[in-house]
Amino acid sequence: MSSTMVSTSLGARPLAASKESDGALLEMDARTFRENFNRQAFIIRHNLSGHPLFELPRLIELSKRLPERYVAYSAGDLSVGEGLYQGPRNGLSVEETIRRIEECRSWMVLKFVESDPEYRQLLDGCLDEVERFSAPLAPNMGKREGFIFISSPRSVTPFHIDPEYNFLLQIRGRKKINIFDPSDRTVLPEEELEQFYSANSDDVNVRFKEEYLPRAKSFDISPGEGLHFPVTAPHWVENGDSVSVSFSVTFENPACERRSIIYTTNARLRRMGLRPSPVGRSAFRDALKFYGFRALRRASMVVPFGER
Repeated sequence: MSSTMVSTSLGARPLAASKESDGALLEMDARTFRENFNRQAFIIRHNLSGHPLFELPRLIELSKRLPERYVAYSAGDLSVGEGLYQGPRNGLSVEETIRRIEECRSWMVLKFVESDPEYRQLLDGCLDEVERFSAPLAPNMGKREGFIFISSPRSVTPFHIDPEYNFLLQIRGRKKINIFDPSDRTVLPEEELEQFYSANSDDVNVRFKEEYLPRAKSFDISPGEGLHFPVTAPHWVENGDSVSVSFSVTFENPACERRSIIYTTNARLRRMGLRPSPVGRSAFRDALKFYGFRALRRASMVVPFGER
């Protein structure tokens, strides 16, 4: 396969050449990756279109094997600001929803598909290739997780953020992804990040306002293309005119855990009436919060001998 040109947010750049016969799953350009990873969205390519694991009958079988709590779905007629898991149910079972996905106007996600051995192998294959590029920038890859999104034509995935490094691979259909700069505190205030990280529910997410729209960048992706999402980059997704299937391969590392702890600590300080410094403003204060939180957590796990 010859080098391929794709459009990125920085203009057209050549992707690293790879051959499906060599078993490569992803195609990524080292310079584009290095300059943009976890800073802004950028396009990659992949060789998973037409893979049998993403055919609807196989996805029905996967949905049956997954625990019920790993499957979320709703009617797809949602507004951008409705809330990711707050839409009404469509009145169908999981199997019926997938079988009738072309006409039932629904949105579904199969979570943590790495719990299934076949999908785990595919996820690891993708992330092993990502790790060759990401290790110098985000070392110690861990918490590898996979999500499969199945969407009806013209359905909407509402505005939200995610806590992982994410590569969304488009398998079938087209999607328009509208994504914001994760460092834009007009769109993503510190207080909302604190609430997001300190919450124990998927239902807690960030608020959308119409005035944010001009700040978004849009990417139209087709089968064979993918998009990198920086950690907590706000986004929403509009499906095209046909059924969409996409595979989200994600990971976290110690830096993600550290960030989560500092935001959680800031949330607690704010509830006490204090005004904590934003994450990243002071390395010293961030370190105090991180190590202080860990010390308190360890202390809470120690039970006095007489109380055992």
